[in-house]
Amino acid sequence: MTAAYSKDYLLGQIRGGGTLTGGQQLKLCLMLSYPAIIAQLSIVLMQYIDTSMVGHLGAEAGASIGLVATCTWLLGGFCSACGSGFSVQVAHLIGANDFKHARVVLRQALVSALLFSGAIALIGMAVAGPLPHWLGGTPEIVDDASKYFFIVAAFLPFMQLDWMCASMLQVSGNMKVPSFLNIGMCVLDVCFNYLFIYVLGLGVVGAAIGTGLAELVTALAMFYFVAVRSPELNLRQDRGSFRPTRQVLGKAFNIGGPMTLQMVLIRGGYIASTVIVAPLGTIAIAANAFAITAESFCYMPGYGIADAATALVGQSVGAGRKELAKRFAWITNLLGMGIMGLLAILMYVFAPQLMGMLTPDADVIGLGARCLRIEAFAELGYAASIVIYGAFVGAGDTKWPSIMNFTSMWLVRIIPAVFLVKVYGLVGFWIAMATELTFRGVIFLVRLARGKWLEK
Repeated sequence: MTAAYSKDYLLGQIRGGGTLTGGQQLKLCLMLSYPAIIAQLSIVLMQYIDTSMVGHLGAEAGASIGLVATCTWLLGGFCSACGSGFSVQVAHLIGANDFKHARVVLRQALVSALLFSGAIALIGMAVAGPLPHWLGGTPEIVDDASKYFFIVAAFLPFMQLDWMCASMLQVSGNMKVPSFLNIGMCVLDVCFNYLFIYVLGLGVVGAAIGTGLAELVTALAMFYFVAVRSPELNLRQDRGSFRPTRQVLGKAFNIGGPMTLQMVLIRGGYIASTVIVAPLGTIAIAANAFAITAESFCYMPGYGIADAATALVGQSVGAGRKELAKRFAWITNLLGMGIMGLLAILMYVFAPQLMGMLTPDADVIGLGARCLRIEAFAELGYAASIVIYGAFVGAGDTKWPSIMNFTSMWLVRIIPAVFLVKVYGLVGFWIAMATELTFRGVIFLVRLARGKWLEK
């Protein structure tokens, strides 16, 4: 690779005010995106193998995890929002070549995030017992569902450390290390799950323990690469206090606060979705959970590209180059829509095969495949909302995008789903979801085109 097209050179051009041609901009987007896409696809593979392991224990085992899946997403959403509140600050400081203050933010971020995630973990563990009953779970699945959620909540601080350190590496322009470590986590997850699910015979509980241990090992490795190996963020380069300051916490709250509220309301929408689907029975719960896992094959690459968008837009804004930030937002968005559009075609064609990888139950396969084929028509809109949101986060614009996300979720998905489910069952719920994701993509494209997200 010539120097003019190396990643470090191109990132240096952003920070130093140099000129980037259209080809160089596209090249940089691809260089930052492909490791993240590979990592996201490996996570999808891990989810497939995990779900398949549990699915082969029977529909009830799959339904027990599916019942609390939306609540586990809520826990993960808290981690993501908290991490973004600090990582966006680091992206702007790196874009301005202020590495010393980037490390100041990193120190405070580590302490703040672990305290935050610890508190959320305790709350999750406290509600694990009654939670499956609140969600309308049937008697045969509530016990396993409760135990699964308790263990997931207990490992939450390690999930937070993993995500925090990964996001710090990503906004510094280092996509490869987080990607490789996440791939390693997938391998560990499969090994641990096999041990605890089958060898030790712990079933659903074993799946939670295996995943938690994989997160623990990965989190420690991710911390090592941030705090010791990163050229920009190596904490050994200088000494500083780990005590959070009002200035850093205030900025983190301004960025992460709307995201946290959004996570509560959107994940609340997912929980409401579970309540809507739960009365349809074990087959519908399992089909819904497995179809969501199968769909991740299509949308997870979009999240990888969104990570690249956050890094590129964040560093461009930090360098005071808003027009360049806008171009990176459009390039990454079109890249995400193109890739997810192609994967949507594959998902439509091979929907039964994707479901068959997760469960041997013919009824679950048939119902889940119908849902996936409906969802395939929404993937372009979904891609736009995922990647553009990542660009907005990089610019520190989180308030209005968060309002757009949860308003779309509740008004366009949840309320219509209540009525559609009564007529069409689980298929009606997925019709509402596909409609909402398309609508969400359109409003994000409109905001991107208007440019107000760069006014902060």
